[in-house]
Amino acid sequence: MIILGILFVVLLLFGVPVAFTVGISAASFFVTKGIPMEIVVQKMVSSTQSFSLLAVPFFVLAGNLMNETGITSRLIKFCNLATGHMRGGLAQVSVLLSCLMGGISGSATADAAMESRILGPDMEKKGYSKGFTAAILAMGGLITATIPPSLGLILYGVTGEVSIGRLFLAGIVPGILMTIVLMFAVSRISKKRDYAPEREKIATLPELLKGLIDNIWALMFPVILIVGIRFGVFTPSEAGAFAVVYALFVGMFVYRELTVKKLIECLATTAVDLSVIMFIIICSNAFGYAIVTGQLPQSLASFIVKLSENKYVILTIVMLFVFVVGMFMEATANVLLLTPIFLPIIVSYGFDPVHFGIIYMILITMGGMTPPIGVTMYTTCSILDCPVETYTKESIPFIAGIIILLILLAVFPDLCLFLPNLVYGAA
Repeated sequence: MIILGILFVVLLLFGVPVAFTVGISAASFFVTKGIPMEIVVQKMVSSTQSFSLLAVPFFVLAGNLMNETGITSRLIKFCNLATGHMRGGLAQVSVLLSCLMGGISGSATADAAMESRILGPDMEKKGYSKGFTAAILAMGGLITATIPPSLGLILYGVTGEVSIGRLFLAGIVPGILMTIVLMFAVSRISKKRDYAPEREKIATLPELLKGLIDNIWALMFPVILIVGIRFGVFTPSEAGAFAVVYALFVGMFVYRELTVKKLIECLATTAVDLSVIMFIIICSNAFGYAIVTGQLPQSLASFIVKLSENKYVILTIVMLFVFVVGMFMEATANVLLLTPIFLPIIVSYGFDPVHFGIIYMILITMGGMTPPIGVTMYTTCSILDCPVETYTKESIPFIAGIIILLILLAVFPDLCLFLPNLVYGAA
């Protein structure tokens, strides 16, 4: 295990892509232990043979299709109607857009990249500082990754054998609260810096109703998914297939903006996205097999248990560890590697796996928005040509707000569990 750990850290420091880092480190462990590589390859391949995992490619494709159907442009107009009158109008629009995009893309990095390209240039023209623009557009991705259908929650549910339907419902209230927290932070900062509203007047009720009707196909999407999963119309994997059909129907027959050319581009983009995700999954499975063989989970669990008997202290230790690791590794790999280690420990202290999953995934996702190796952070900064140092300074108020929210979610689990328990019954 020492060789595996040292090689893992060294490869990360040298900037080796995370999938190769994980795979090479795992291979080194098996070679030193004399374990036949045929077994390792079998473990890697078997990790892709999961019916539940089919939800991932389907939802990735559905998200890419949705972005080409005209839904995004309509959502931006609606968000401008709803929040354009507030201080920091365009920044407020970006936060609400992230909330609504949660039911479409499910990916923090994809949402941040899209908003950086569409809203970023306009925000800079309106006088918003580059660091503020990059920070709020990146942090808004946290909402997208929490509100269903979230790819991170799907991976956590598959890896930890936790109900994806419950996880989807549990993400709704925290996602809405996150939207409120970020909008409040934007309002405070905008007032100090005199960032102007986008609209002079509050939108009238008829205008808002018209905006809702124009976006009804996007707003109904997550509702249909959750209701369908709850009442057994389809499993989470089948829901992903439904999402693809739904996106094709809306794009081709409702808004009529999804052309054959756009469809081919979507398929190509999805193929690239999925190749990265699946490669990380198979390498992570080999790494997971290595750490289980080396009894790291048992050793780590024994060490953590000795630190304290208080379950909230244990939760804090685990969450700090997850957050720090998230600064250095890609979120997908973190979910696959850390869930089998920490979930049994947390459950043994009486925490609900759904409650833990929401807090856990928010922290893992936020790791992608913090230096030194945050994927979402680098994506936004590169698109907006913003120095990482400037981004980091401007992101502090938003990160502080999210941390306060996480503390509230930890102390008051019903904020996460109210909807799952209401719909599915108490676990």
